[in-house]
Amino acid sequence: MKRSKEITSQYFDFLEKHIQDVISGEVSEFMEVNEIAGKLAVSHTHLTDTIKKETGQHPCYFYDEKIIHEAQKMLENSDKSVAEIARTFTYDPSNFSKFFKKMTGMTPGKFKISKEI
Repeated sequence: MKRSKEITSQYFDFLEKHIQDVISGEVSEFMEVNEIAGKLAVSHTHLTDTIKKETGQHPCYFYDEKIIHEAQKMLENSDKSVAEIARTFTYDPSNFSKFFKKMTGMTPGKFKISKEI
């Protein structure tokens, strides 16, 4: 396997585990991409350049997409309020709503209601 593909795979594996660790409460907050790069033993620039080369997108794109995907699953499958879900993802509820709307085009509350119908 090419090193760039290996780094990309390691990033996605790390991201998956890290987000699950935040959701479960094992980790209290999200790491920055430069911290993830350090855990993968590459520089922030190298990680960013490699992910962009392999996927066409910045690493943050996938980070945000994964957070939104997990939040959507929680909104669909739990009785937790939007505020509780926001706090699970270490967000202030109003900032979470803005982030969610920017990423999906609708507020978390509207998303939750649309899935209940």
